[in-house]
Amino acid sequence: MNSLGLQFSVVVFIAIIAAGLMFAYAVIWLQEQAVTQQQLAAVQRSATNYARQFDLRLDDKEQAAIAASQVISRYLAEQGRTAGNIPRAGSDGLIRQQDSFSAALLPATNLKNSTAGLFSHSQLLWQQLSPLMLLQDFYSFYFVTADQFIRVAPAELAQQLRLEHDLTSSLFFQEATPENNPAKLPRWTPVYYHPIWQKWVSSILVPVYLKEQFIGVSVADIELTELTRNVGNIGHWSPHSRTLLFNSQGRLINSLVEQGAAGALYAGDVVSEPDLILHIEHALRHAGAPGSKANKYLFAAVPLKHLNWHAAIYHDKAQVLSTLKQFRGRLLALFVAVAIILTVLLHLFSYQFLLKRLNKLSGAVVKLSRGDIQQVGLDDKKDEIGILNRAFTSMSSEIAQLVTGLNARIAEKEQAERAARKLSKAVSFSSSGILLTDPHLTIEYLNPFLTDLLGCDERSVVNQPLHILLADEMQQLSVEISQTLHERQHWQGDILLQHQQLPAQQFWVSLAIAPIRDEIGTLLNYVCAMQDISFIKQSQKQMEQLAYYDVLTGLANRSYFRDQLRKAIAMAHRGYYNFALLYFDLDEFKRINDTLGHDAGDELLKEVAKRLTSRLREEDTIARLGGDEFAVILSGIKDRQQASAIATNLQQAFLEPVKLGHHDVAISASIGITVAPEDASEEELLLKHADLAMYEAKARGKNTFHFFSQDLNDAANERLQIENQLREAIREQQFLLYFQPKVDIRTEVITGYETLIRWLRPDNSLVPPIKFIPVAESTGLIVQIGEWIIWEACRFLARQQSRGYDVTLSINLSVRQFNDQDLPLIVERILKRTGVKPRAVIFEITESMLMGDTDAAINQLNQLKRLGVSLSIDDFGTGYSSLSYLKRFPVDELKIDRSFVKDIPQDRNDMDIVAAIIAMAQKMNLRVVAEGVETAQQVEFLRENGCYEVQGYFYSMPLPEQELNQLNYTVNT
Repeated sequence: MNSLGLQFSVVVFIAIIAAGLMFAYAVIWLQEQAVTQQQLAAVQRSATNYARQFDLRLDDKEQAAIAASQVISRYLAEQGRTAGNIPRAGSDGLIRQQDSFSAALLPATNLKNSTAGLFSHSQLLWQQLSPLMLLQDFYSFYFVTADQFIRVAPAELAQQLRLEHDLTSSLFFQEATPENNPAKLPRWTPVYYHPIWQKWVSSILVPVYLKEQFIGVSVADIELTELTRNVGNIGHWSPHSRTLLFNSQGRLINSLVEQGAAGALYAGDVVSEPDLILHIEHALRHAGAPGSKANKYLFAAVPLKHLNWHAAIYHDKAQVLSTLKQFRGRLLALFVAVAIILTVLLHLFSYQFLLKRLNKLSGAVVKLSRGDIQQVGLDDKKDEIGILNRAFTSMSSEIAQLVTGLNARIAEKEQAERAARKLSKAVSFSSSGILLTDPHLTIEYLNPFLTDLLGCDERSVVNQPLHILLADEMQQLSVEISQTLHERQHWQGDILLQHQQLPAQQFWVSLAIAPIRDEIGTLLNYVCAMQDISFIKQSQKQMEQLAYYDVLTGLANRSYFRDQLRKAIAMAHRGYYNFALLYFDLDEFKRINDTLGHDAGDELLKEVAKRLTSRLREEDTIARLGGDEFAVILSGIKDRQQASAIATNLQQAFLEPVKLGHHDVAISASIGITVAPEDASEEELLLKHADLAMYEAKARGKNTFHFFSQDLNDAANERLQIENQLREAIREQQFLLYFQPKVDIRTEVITGYETLIRWLRPDNSLVPPIKFIPVAESTGLIVQIGEWIIWEACRFLARQQSRGYDVTLSINLSVRQFNDQDLPLIVERILKRTGVKPRAVIFEITESMLMGDTDAAINQLNQLKRLGVSLSIDDFGTGYSSLSYLKRFPVDELKIDRSFVKDIPQDRNDMDIVAAIIAMAQKMNLRVVAEGVETAQQVEFLRENGCYEVQGYFYSMPLPEQELNQLNYTVNT
């Protein structure tokens, strides 16, 4: 901008542009006024058309509601009020009637002759009216009487009605009563939150009179979303126009509101844009007046006949005038183009003869000032600019020579400084201690790492001999270091340094000393490199401790215990003495860990170790093998009685509770004892025997000790044998299904079967379930067996259904099978493959399976229920479920355990328990089945108490499928 030629061009350009803009502004302003008036009139016409269409749609719905109400009045007047078949009242106190078109409800307390006939009459009427009304996009259509009788369509809405709903106090009833509507006219309610449907609706209320007597009101509900449907599409006259609805308070009607308080009136949304607020306020103050031109919008609003709403259309004024902006842009572009052309011509003239040469010279000067010494070609004409160019060229050549020499010297110096800084930083930031001495081992320099390690100031040790850093017990090394350096020129080893501030603190370092010489080999300095190895020295000691002792309790660890056990076995072999091996396991230790935390569990283990150690003899060995397992070697045991006495003494250590934080925790232990060499003389056998004895102690109630016996070993071997045979049985499918009938004692008809598994070995011997089911459960094989049972049971049920038998089939689920997350998928796949009716399949589960993680159990039950199967609680009464949990479980059936049935009628307590279970099941609308029925007296007792479905040996023992046709009972079809 300092160029004279450029300044002249800019002045010319501005003058031309200013004159053109003044003329263009006057033209465009007049056009904007005309377009605004025209578009405002179009907005007003569109808003009027918009309101007319909206009113027509609401009028159609009102006429449909009035016509339906007139049909109701005429139909009720013609049919009279003769009573038809009245349904029975349900458990919730309501009389319900429902078909595919509608549903009717009436509180049982309001049943009278006048209301009884409404059930049958209104049912026929609604079969005709409900399709027509729902085609009108009504959310619901219903008729309510003063006796709280209601007939509603669609029928599924009746499920939301409860006895506590007072229909006559609701807005849709009160607005139609003679007190509030003496003129008997149809009315529109404002939009409100329906207390029953829980929807935002507006209702068309039409009072129903018979012989000038008010009997009720017909109500047609329209959802807020239906009222505002296609709001954005009605009245469009331009792709840029927008519509809105607002109420008399100036709040927007928004159909996206989700919920509200029961009976609450719809308030609407606050208008957030200030310009729209001004337009809405103007429309409310001047109803029917032309739209306002104020602000940024062209706006027009027309009131609606119904609902006290206004329909509005508005248009962004900027969009209306956008076409004028294009014209404005072209006009301005024309003036700018003319100004640019004239300016460019003037500028090119001045630039070609004067400015071009001056710019080239100024560019060369700028380059030189920035350090660019490259020669620039300048003209050498004889005018004033040529003379100036020749002088500048001579001066720049001299400067270039001086700069080249200076740069070479600076580069050499910078390279040397960078190398020195790198070396200095490497030493200063090294993680090793670096120390420099003179040839006589006098300290000259310490790096920061070493001063921090020694806890000293550099100035306090500089010019001091090297040996002042050594610990007192290492002072004799200073002479050895000097001699070695004199002979070999270097020294390396581990030494103990002394902290300069804390005399009691010493630390080990690995020290290496090497010489520094000049170019001719003269010794200048020694460099000492030190690495802190205190941690390594300490780790060596800790490794020795960790190799043989438990870190937490300080007791011997498993490795040390094994060594001592082998020594005790060797001593026993030589006949020196017998010894006993005790295997401890704390009872409920996992529960303490889970509830109080692992820190509390560690404190408990420490306390147990202290107590056990205090009650053992010096010659005994105690070790912690891991977790909460402890083992003790009792040396010099004469007999089992002595070992029993010591075990009893050790159990006394658990009598006092342990204080863990704010909790007093009671503890106990199960102890297994084996005596060597009487029980065994090998290391692994002794450990196995002690482990078996400990598990037997746990099985006998915990908090006790038990000696190993051959019976325990035989039982373990038998369990292992059964497990191996079970795996083979699964592969070879050696299982059979037996079926025990369930009989209805009223008709002696078989209504279903319970599936029971049997294991038939290849030698035709049957293994009872009590013997192999626990093994399958503990090993996880029960999941495979259970899936096979479900497959075979469903195939059996499919064969029964193909013969025309309508029977149920009960299948028992194991704990592992029930907890399997894939169980619902497996059941769904089997049901689809076999084609059985899901309602005929009943899965039986025990109470104990449900009372662990109740939320997970309820989730699993709900997934099974979604498949359509039934659920039964087996052995009911023997578990520990509470009624508060029972009502949360989606079960269909309770099965009374045989232990309560077998002593009827001898045991009065069992009879009372059975009667209570039956009564409870009936109150909870659950089926009840009694199992283990063996006598006629038991059958009679169950019949008298309302339990009609039973199974037991009185009717039949479990039978294979091919023998079921020999039963003398009819199968339900």
